[in-house]
Amino acid sequence: MQPPTGPGYSPHRPAMAPVSDPSSFSSFSRCTTKHLNLTYHVDFDSHVLKGRVALTVEVLEDKFTSLTLDTKDLKISSVTANGQSAKFSLGDKHRFKGSPLEIMLPFELSRGQHVIVEVAYETSPRAFALQWLTPTQTAGKKHPYLFSQCQATHCRTMVPCQDTPSVKHTYYAQVSVPKELVVVMSALRDGQEVDPQECNRIIYRFRQPVPMPSYLIAIVVGALESREIGPRSRVWSEKEYVDQAAFEFSETESMLKTAESLAGPYVWGQYDVLVLPPSFPYGGMENPCLTFATPTLLVRNTNMAVIAHEISHSWTGNLVTNKTWEHFWLNEGHTVYLERMIGRCLESEQFRQFKAMGGWKELQESVNTFGKNNPLTNLVPNLDEVDTDEAFSSVPYEKGFALLYHLEELLGGPEVFMAFVKSYIQLFAYSSVTTEEWKNYLYTYFKDKVDVLKKVDWNGWMHTPGMPPVTPKYDVFSQYLQADLSGFCAADVKTLSSHQLIEFMALLLQEEALPLTHVKRMQEVYDLNSIKNSEIRFRWLRVCVRAHLEEAVPMALKMATEQGRMKFTRPLFKEVYNWDKFRDLAIKTFVENRSAMHPVTAMLVAKDLKVDKSQSTGL
Repeated sequence: MQPPTGPGYSPHRPAMAPVSDPSSFSSFSRCTTKHLNLTYHVDFDSHVLKGRVALTVEVLEDKFTSLTLDTKDLKISSVTANGQSAKFSLGDKHRFKGSPLEIMLPFELSRGQHVIVEVAYETSPRAFALQWLTPTQTAGKKHPYLFSQCQATHCRTMVPCQDTPSVKHTYYAQVSVPKELVVVMSALRDGQEVDPQECNRIIYRFRQPVPMPSYLIAIVVGALESREIGPRSRVWSEKEYVDQAAFEFSETESMLKTAESLAGPYVWGQYDVLVLPPSFPYGGMENPCLTFATPTLLVRNTNMAVIAHEISHSWTGNLVTNKTWEHFWLNEGHTVYLERMIGRCLESEQFRQFKAMGGWKELQESVNTFGKNNPLTNLVPNLDEVDTDEAFSSVPYEKGFALLYHLEELLGGPEVFMAFVKSYIQLFAYSSVTTEEWKNYLYTYFKDKVDVLKKVDWNGWMHTPGMPPVTPKYDVFSQYLQADLSGFCAADVKTLSSHQLIEFMALLLQEEALPLTHVKRMQEVYDLNSIKNSEIRFRWLRVCVRAHLEEAVPMALKMATEQGRMKFTRPLFKEVYNWDKFRDLAIKTFVENRSAMHPVTAMLVAKDLKVDKSQSTGL
């Protein structure tokens, strides 16, 4: 339930406007889930979760007799309502939204009443939220591994639920796994015991007392170990990575404290970091109490921004949430803004400006990839009949940040605007909001500067495709731009930080392809192929492939397949595919590796390379 007091509570919070969610079938305008009680039996042999979920549902209307939940590829065996058998049916399967689960109650309820709806079910071996890894796909090579990724709309493949960020609920879970494995979830650990049904299994228990949307439910099962890295933080991974991870993420507590100084108290209790196997498709995922991180971060000087970003989501995203995925920029734009304010506090304002400049280049690349007239480059896109996975890009992150930075400049600078962001978080904490609600509060907070706000081209920012109507002028000191390597002197690279070298590579990718002779000379002088930093290596290999350096092709395809972070994997495959000579090799390599990829990664790379299912041996 929404806490009646505490951080973010306000008796004067604006009434939330009713809204529909084009990505959900669930009847959340008629009823809302307040709590989930999950029971899972993890079956590694059949790659399924055998589960039961009890949903505590609050009724929002009179004469209430039915409700609709989101599901996708679930095998439903029974449904009860307050212990009584309930009739149910699965609607037609939608291309990406799954099938609505229609539940008819055996009684009638009135507004304000509650009902406990319990569903017994089994997931599909092909559930998009779940990736099942064989022992050979893990670092230890001895035990299988399971991890989930529910954002944006994949929780419905592992739990029948109201799979919309409009609905927030607490949850409790108990998970039975083989005794040699460990379970962690996006919740507080609540003990463990031998499974009374099977003595060779252990039941792990979890509780999440803070209301959160379904996409933040997360589970990992594997041969995990942990190390303490702060008074409220542990790092988790397979033992092969755990000590390195503890070293890399040792500054977590200082970032948490900095975030609290900017945004208010951290309400989730524990803040752990879990380093996943290489196939994890994202840099990080902000699951409450348990941030997921890609192992590509385990190189010094590359993890700070990602962890600062995921920490920031504890306020912007997890505490205050976009009401639907069309308002995703509210999550990500504010999180990038807060992430860079943390960088400003721990480093300098120039560092923040430098990171913002790099983000602007990422936005330009996304707009170029989608096309400047593509409506998915709107800050607030229309997602009717649009798969959220296919819409995913840096636009909500960087166009959102650019808007907030523009407002910061107009309204009085970083301290003034950060005070607004903190007030916004406190006012809307524990709830989900739309862009219009955010904008209304912006006008209320800056009521003495309404004349300034009226001059903002809101339609140009929110509802117009392409780059923003205003180009920011980032004040980057010269020492951050000493990337003129035209002289090809080996000392050049040694004078650059990893951030500067990343920025230099990004600049090269914005220009026409370099002459092959230049790229060969750069490798000869700088030995860039030996750099382990994933961000630098990824950009350098793209530069090489664009220049038609043949020896870079196998290295690019190796990086594209040895890890599954989509930020790296998709562009590397596309660069090779775009070179006619190696197009077939790109397709062949993908087909051979598809079965080891995360389902979302495989789907999107297949679209990038125009590969249909009949061409793949992985299905």
